[in-house]
Amino acid sequence: MRAVIAEDDFRVLRIQEQFLEKIDDVRVVGKALNAQETLQALEENEVDLLLLDIYMPDQLGIDLIPDIRKKFPTVDIIIISAATDKEFLEACLRNGVFSYLIKPVSLEKFTEVIQAYKEQNSQIQSKEEFDQAFADKMFGLKKQESDSFPQEELPKGVDPLTLEKVMDVLHQNKEGLTADSVAQQMGASRTTARRYLEYLISVKKVQAELEYGVVGRPERIYSSK
Repeated sequence: MRAVIAEDDFRVLRIQEQFLEKIDDVRVVGKALNAQETLQALEENEVDLLLLDIYMPDQLGIDLIPDIRKKFPTVDIIIISAATDKEFLEACLRNGVFSYLIKPVSLEKFTEVIQAYKEQNSQIQSKEEFDQAFADKMFGLKKQESDSFPQEELPKGVDPLTLEKVMDVLHQNKEGLTADSVAQQMGASRTTARRYLEYLISVKKVQAELEYGVVGRPERIYSSK
């Protein structure tokens, strides 16, 4: 993988170069301290990846991207900048930037993103045709799992996102709810709500108390801990 580093601080540029030297199959073929030198480096070298700063002395890196897209359409871009304005992130997303790293960047985070880029590129190159699942994976549309309830730790038939929904319902009703009430707010059956509630009790996320109604029949009232 052939990379160009565009960074106006030569000390930061050298750090990024040293980071890249630690990653297998990556070679720095050009370095630039401003926008003009960036375009020149892309013109003079075959480049796969550009590490681009936003704040450069002669032009914002973000304003340089449309020119790069026109002249060097096969060059991928990773932004490395201290800029945190929302407009910059939106512009990067619109222009197909692979990733956005906020300075200061640790070696661990830097390596993680470069390796992810290499892996994605390798997977794309290995395909002649692709299906929807592969496209979803490439565009980051894989099904999200709850951080609180990792799928691999759950019993069969228990979904992490549904667990989060049950917890949200209980958090919004501090006084506690019956399984019927939870089911109604979830839009699920009483049996489904009861199954999830009992699981949450087993992992000590929810507690239940018996409450006697007017006819003397006890009901379990569930509440979050």
